[in-house]
Amino acid sequence: MISQDIRNLAPEMDPLRMGMGWTVDDLSKPQIMVESTFGDSHPGSAHLLELANEACRGIAQAGGRGARYFTTDICDGMAQGHDGINYSLPSRDMIANMIEIHAGATPFDGGVFIASCDKGVPAHLMGMGRVNMPSVLVTGGVMDAGPDLLTLDQIGVYAAQCARGEIPLEKLEWYKQHACPSCGACSFLGTACTMQIMGESLGLMLPGTALLPATSPRLIQAAYEAGQQVAELARMGLRPRDIVTQNSLENAIMVHAAISGSTNALLHLPAIAHEFGLELDGACFDRLHRNARYLLDIRPAGKWPAQYFHYAGGVPRVMEQLRHVLHLDAMTVTGKTLGENLEQLRQGDYYLTSDRLCAEAGIRWQDVVRPFDQPIGTDGAIAVLKGNLAPQGAVIKHTACPPEMFRATLRARPFDCEEDAIHTVLTGQIQPGDGVIIRYEGPKGAGMPEMFYTTQAIASDKTLGRSIALITDGRFSGASTGPSIGHVSPEAAEGGPIALVEEGDLIQLDVPERKLELVGVAGERRTPEEMEAILRQRRAAWHPKRPASQGGVLELFSRHACSPMQGGYMRLSDDTDAEA
Repeated sequence: MISQDIRNLAPEMDPLRMGMGWTVDDLSKPQIMVESTFGDSHPGSAHLLELANEACRGIAQAGGRGARYFTTDICDGMAQGHDGINYSLPSRDMIANMIEIHAGATPFDGGVFIASCDKGVPAHLMGMGRVNMPSVLVTGGVMDAGPDLLTLDQIGVYAAQCARGEIPLEKLEWYKQHACPSCGACSFLGTACTMQIMGESLGLMLPGTALLPATSPRLIQAAYEAGQQVAELARMGLRPRDIVTQNSLENAIMVHAAISGSTNALLHLPAIAHEFGLELDGACFDRLHRNARYLLDIRPAGKWPAQYFHYAGGVPRVMEQLRHVLHLDAMTVTGKTLGENLEQLRQGDYYLTSDRLCAEAGIRWQDVVRPFDQPIGTDGAIAVLKGNLAPQGAVIKHTACPPEMFRATLRARPFDCEEDAIHTVLTGQIQPGDGVIIRYEGPKGAGMPEMFYTTQAIASDKTLGRSIALITDGRFSGASTGPSIGHVSPEAAEGGPIALVEEGDLIQLDVPERKLELVGVAGERRTPEEMEAILRQRRAAWHPKRPASQGGVLELFSRHACSPMQGGYMRLSDDTDAEA
């Protein structure tokens, strides 16, 4: 064990450990880092101390000694509506950096990683790949829904309706006061819940532990069992890079298609893959999503709050429906393959428990997770679009897009920041057939914030939500719905074509053909050759904008962030990886 080697190299280690209450016997046990995002930062992290303590108890029961480390995360919901959202994506990389620092400065024999939300979970997965010590991920589950199954993703719509005078302020306040009745990730299939599911799909969590209700005793038990298991993994020497392979990444993408997961997975999974020494790009997502079955009826694209996912059987239930298209020989943190795990769950009482929970909720599991032969859709959930507006790609969640917008010719309405765009939407200055462009919001431009309020304002308008598109080099909330196209690459800050769009340009959107192209100027069609010449002239006259942030972590991130279609992670300045 590496901890014992370090004790010999650093004689101060033993007395320093004993200064924290360690016994002499503890010093020779497997030493396990318990890293969490615990903090009074938001409901997804405020309850994680109990899970960290339970993980330590499980480690002790298995003959090890746990040590708790903390780097809390921020909440995208609390960061919305102001420049705080610019810190969201950079925080992912900074948390991963702190995990490296914690594990590198004091090497451990293994780790339990505990997080719940949008950036905390992918950061911990990135950290697991980077430090590569025997590890198990524990996620903090999902909050309960409010009265009448109220969930937080509805608040943005209600806020836009209130701003337009469609509902009174008192009604909005009531919704706000009842949308988050407990700790846990927000109860819809946004980025937090998506990434919890991705963690289990990659094989880095104990089976059936993603998206447990945060109020369930089963979550506490899951943390305890993870502590026990990581002590065993430390003895076995089974490491995350033995588990996460190209096959397990493909398994995760197939599950992502089946659940209609957040588009932000196209930022996080490539960044995670990079830390594991693997490559993953938008083309792989697009290939695997084509003809894939979409099975999950969970908000925001579906009917039920996210806690119902657990009732219906969670990730194992989804994987059972997909088992003939998955790599069942993929290794997992149980020390068994995915196929062996699924067989063990079938032979035990896992699905009997699921049936009982469904009965208590007044549903059948098939109401939430459709059988493979009765899908909601048959072409996955996302598409990667390319063309002269997005040479390196852009992403659309077509399961949240009205079918009438799958093919459209749009009039460009470009804005250089979200604030101007949302004002124009809310004041009725956007008309059917417009293509609202929000640019200079990519990783290098502004840290790649969410265009959440703009998408909610559009989606809440019954006319605009089915007749315009939002196109951005920024990203979207996992709660976003409607015709939203993000991650446009190259981004505007790098002089990508999105920076060259002018008022009245014509934009051709074709989801089935995977195209996003500029096809006209001032409302008139032009040939591809003419458009190429026009863009060449505009590029010659283009001048870079001053970065949104001068100094601090945002400048550090903007200097080193790679393309949105590569994952938007920070890379070394001499990194020669090709752009996606």
